Amino acid sequence: MTLAAPAQGAYRESRAASLLVVLPALNEAESVARVVAEVLSRQPLADLLVVDDGSTDRTAEVARAAGARVMSLPFNLGVGGAMRAAYRFAYDEGYECVVQVDADGQHDPADIARLHCALDEADIVVGARFAGLGDYAVRGPRRWAMCLLAATLSRLVGTPLTDPTSGFRMVNRRALSLYAFDFPEEYLGDTVEALVLASRANLRITQVPVAMRERTAGTPSQNAFRSSAYLLRVVTAVVLAIARRAPIMRPGSTVEVA
Repeated sequence: MTLAAPAQGAYRESRAASLLVVLPALNEAESVARVVAEVLSRQPLADLLVVDDGSTDRTAEVARAAGARVMSLPFNLGVGGAMRAAYRFAYDEGYECVVQVDADGQHDPADIARLHCALDEADIVVGARFAGLGDYAVRGPRRWAMCLLAATLSRLVGTPLTDPTSGFRMVNRRALSLYAFDFPEEYLGDTVEALVLASRANLRITQVPVAMRERTAGTPSQNAFRSSAYLLRVVTAVVLAIARRAPIMRPGSTVEVA
């Protein structure tokens, strides 16, 4: 795993920011520069880290040229693995909060400020797509699975959640101290199981409504088969989350990033 600075002069050598914006990215060379520019415009005082999750295109090079710091993983680990690496980095670097933003342009960086405000009353804030803003919709088996999952997770964590699979979320230092060492990496684990894990660690969870945008490049990886299989994966993720051992909150550690 390598961690490199962006183009000369684009990144502050001495970190002054308390917020780290993380973009996990896999083959997003067509969109990542636009997203990086928008994030830096909306959050000029934050630091920005793109986690290149084993891309085979120019994602890392494009992101670095756009002004982001880039962590390059040697092979594809999935969003969970990419975020676990980012959380560990953020924890060791002393950031107070971390927000995850998609590199495909679907999340509006303008909403980062709203998530940050909600962090005053919670340890984890989820940007919810199905909470009254925007016209984003899913149908068929995938929608049924999401409704079932929302109802189940709301009961498990003790707070209303309409979009527990949203990847647009912010955590504070308390949640970061958990996720840096104990973050699920498997499919849906980074969203579903991560919330159950946080609840079992007595972390406070809330959501704020956000509007999902269209992808700026590429195509969604959904089809009839994937949508049907989603329901089974959701059930599996919930079962694993419930069966998972209780988390351990660690006071501190270090990690080597070459």
